Amino acid sequence: MRRVSDAAALRARLDAWRAAGERIGLVPTMGNIHEGHLRLVDAARRHATRVVVSVFVNPTQFDRADDFERYPRTLEADAAALAGCGADLLLAPTVDVMYPDGLDLAAYVEPTHSARPLEGEFRPGHFRGMATVVTKLLNLVQPHCAVFGEKDYQQLAVVRAVVRELLLPVEIIGVPTVREPDGLAMSSRNQYLTAAERALAPRLYAALQAAARDGAAPDAPLAAIEAYHTKALNEAGFRVEYFQFRNAQLAPPAPGDDRRVVLAAAWLGKARLIDNQPFAVARER
Repeated sequence: MRRVSDAAALRARLDAWRAAGERIGLVPTMGNIHEGHLRLVDAARRHATRVVVSVFVNPTQFDRADDFERYPRTLEADAAALAGCGADLLLAPTVDVMYPDGLDLAAYVEPTHSARPLEGEFRPGHFRGMATVVTKLLNLVQPHCAVFGEKDYQQLAVVRAVVRELLLPVEIIGVPTVREPDGLAMSSRNQYLTAAERALAPRLYAALQAAARDGAAPDAPLAAIEAYHTKALNEAGFRVEYFQFRNAQLAPPAPGDDRRVVLAAAWLGKARLIDNQPFAVARER
């Protein structure tokens, strides 16, 4: 596996692959590679002949300076894991490469409708930073496809909206959430959990599963279900920021929805956990 950090070296390698007729896939990450990331690489390999994985801890998508500073940076271990799973190239750019005029003078991508609720309310500026860096990575690599995990359901929706609105010629592929055996969604932030918190953490996904079952009826009392699980999680030791139903496009649920998703973000100690459960709306036969 090759490793590059600058645009010139990246483009030289990509040009050679394109000249040979290769199909290029991109997996954007912030590093601290775990099994969930490796599943994204596997998916990219199924859709492309060459896989580029980026590792960049993007400062503009953190709404708190302390969160950015403590985010785990494990580049050497990441490189070893990615080489072992068949990635072809690791792109590990510096902040100067990604923001050549500095953060204060950077040009930003400002996503709209899908970025406003949920995470948009609790993490101001997060999606602007994420959309900006993803657009930059897509411009740098110019892949045929890019792969994202569905654990970050809203992020995936925002990326698809940005690609659609900016007319970017790339296929966006979503990969189902990778979970621990007890149901906890894999995340780099899980390492912030204490042993006691880690034992409690799977209750978030269990609540989402229960809410999805109860919310599948067309006339289900969604607000009451949201309130019940919010209260139960808070009493269990979580600090819930949101626990909400949306339709598949993240608009408020409507009677005609065929599919919905229930999404949650909750603090457990120093870890902020996010998760979701998509589901079909039952219809009378």
